[in-house]
Amino acid sequence: MSGLLQEMSNRALRLGVPFSAHLDLTYRCNEKCVHCYLDHHDHGEMTTVEIKRLLEEMAEAGVFFLTFSGGEIFLRKDLFEILDYARELSFCIKLKTNAVLIREEQAARIRDLGVASVQISIYSHRPDVHDAITKLPGSLQRSIQAIRFLKAQGLKVIMANVLMTSNMSDYGGVRDLAAQLGAEYTLDPTITPMMDGSRATVGLNAGGSSLHSLFRDETLVHDAEQFCAPPPPVTEDSMDALPCSAGHTACYVSPYGEFYPCVQFPLSCGNVRQQPFLDIWRNSPQLKEVRSIRLRNLTGCSQCAHGATCTRCPGLAFMEGNMRGPSTADCEKSYARTGIPSANLLAKKENPAPSLVQIQVVPEIAGTRLSGLPAPA
Repeated sequence: MSGLLQEMSNRALRLGVPFSAHLDLTYRCNEKCVHCYLDHHDHGEMTTVEIKRLLEEMAEAGVFFLTFSGGEIFLRKDLFEILDYARELSFCIKLKTNAVLIREEQAARIRDLGVASVQISIYSHRPDVHDAITKLPGSLQRSIQAIRFLKAQGLKVIMANVLMTSNMSDYGGVRDLAAQLGAEYTLDPTITPMMDGSRATVGLNAGGSSLHSLFRDETLVHDAEQFCAPPPPVTEDSMDALPCSAGHTACYVSPYGEFYPCVQFPLSCGNVRQQPFLDIWRNSPQLKEVRSIRLRNLTGCSQCAHGATCTRCPGLAFMEGNMRGPSTADCEKSYARTGIPSANLLAKKENPAPSLVQIQVVPEIAGTRLSGLPAPA
């Protein structure tokens, strides 16, 4: 983050302003990715009028960065009407899409809107692997074609590479493909449980040996912690540090108006169809609890040697049953970085139980969870 953006973010935190927001316009999608955590049926998406009203409320609240995602946003027939209105309200817009439906005309309209970036998920440089994950034949070719259209318009394109068992060895090829296309590249070896609590997808997580190899890849890792080296000591500053921006300067709203701290933190804090956005942001009891979380009062984590560098996600911890408890996913990442198990992993070894979660997908608003590797933006 640049110095100016960091200063703006710090100021937003001091003033209690939602600096960035993530809005999913739909959960419908033309791809059916094997690892997706969403229910793709439409259970009553917000209308164009409702979304425009929400955008007005977000602008009034001080939102600057606004990410539109899904599902697949290009399945909304009113997408460009929504984007036009968002630009009128002076948001800095980012898009997340599989880009399958983007042609030259759509790329030119995105350019004319002054969109800051377009993030596109690419799972492999090999069509058979990518298309097997998306369950849409020809999807890699169509996404790559869209990247070329977008780059021809001078747009910033980010290729987001989520790793799982079936494509764990392909990140080098995807990174090379991004370089060839002039796109930026981000990597995240994390798979999330379903938003409804189902753990059907977590079996796709990469195993411990794969994580260890990934963290030891010198072309990717630039981290203070070294493999098989003890983590740095926990300080007073780290005991009081915020775990991430979720609920502090960032938030997420679903296609049905549900307000959450983050897309990967399914703690409902209200609904914008029933309450104004700013009222939820300022007064939600759930958000106030999220904002109270610090390392020093976390169950177990406050005594853990990894406390100063752990990328613990409160949303992951919440999905394991306690937002103030440890996140096994992040414990495993700390172990992969250092070769030293956390207190939580040691306790699980002494009292084995079925694995709850290993690693989880992205999220932009909650911040980078895989320290040392670039996260999808």
